[in-house]
Amino acid sequence: MRRAETMVHQVLYRALVSTKWLAESVRAGKLGPGLRVLDASWYSPGTREARKEYLERHVPGASFFDIEECRNTESPYEMMLPSEAHFADYVGRLGISNQTHVVVYDGDNLGCFYAPRVWWMFRVFGHRTVSVLNGGFRNWLKEGLPVTSEPSRPEPAVFKATLDRSLLKTYEQVLENLESKRFQLVDSRSQGRYLGTEPEPDAVGLDPGHIRGSVNMPFLDFLTADGFEKTPEELRAMFEAKKVNLAQPLIATCRKGVTACHIALAAYLCGKPDVAVYDGSWSEWFRRAPPETRVSQWKREKA
Repeated sequence: MRRAETMVHQVLYRALVSTKWLAESVRAGKLGPGLRVLDASWYSPGTREARKEYLERHVPGASFFDIEECRNTESPYEMMLPSEAHFADYVGRLGISNQTHVVVYDGDNLGCFYAPRVWWMFRVFGHRTVSVLNGGFRNWLKEGLPVTSEPSRPEPAVFKATLDRSLLKTYEQVLENLESKRFQLVDSRSQGRYLGTEPEPDAVGLDPGHIRGSVNMPFLDFLTADGFEKTPEELRAMFEAKKVNLAQPLIATCRKGVTACHIALAAYLCGKPDVAVYDGSWSEWFRRAPPETRVSQWKREKA
């Protein structure tokens, strides 16, 4: 048994880099084919404009990663993964090859919102050397680190994407799991949306609620008030408190497969790199799954 345990303990690439580390890399002129920085900000329509803010100020040398462009636009569900070819082409144009260390951040006031989704996207397409900027752009600014309005024009590179199906779950697999219960299922939305006592924001025809048998771990709980990721010790205690066993298979879900990636990141920081994300999440489940598999306290207003 002990031998099996040591075999599982592989060396994981660092999932987080500090603002200090990135600032030193920028200052030392290390940004280039070997190190690329991405601003992966996204905001609800009508709130903030991510691309406009990027053009006003960003980490020097950073490119804007547009999650609206790098997704499956044919899908009726929200934010579904693009194809291998689409992803490879998109990140190649940002100067990223299979040899690049990619650092992702976003400008959300929380410190981190969309960056873990892009971290997971690189990993699901076979790229190991990717990190999230711990504390995000919020703390970069707070620490008075340099910013620029100059757009980056990286030299295009060749990226070969290979989908790692072990990190991705489909509707059919999650449905099958309701019977087999091989995977634990964790939902990262707020408690109100999970229970169905609060509406899904900006959603048309999507009631709140959750997949039967899923456990709720709101992604905000993984972050400190200052917008940094909590320590592995704190994260481990949180999984334990919810009786989520990190030695067993785990699927993360949310509304559209974005904040679920915070669960994958938190588990990775605890030494578990194999959390799969249900890409369609509640946005797909609500529209496709049998009613008895949807749990909600939501009461529709009688017309």
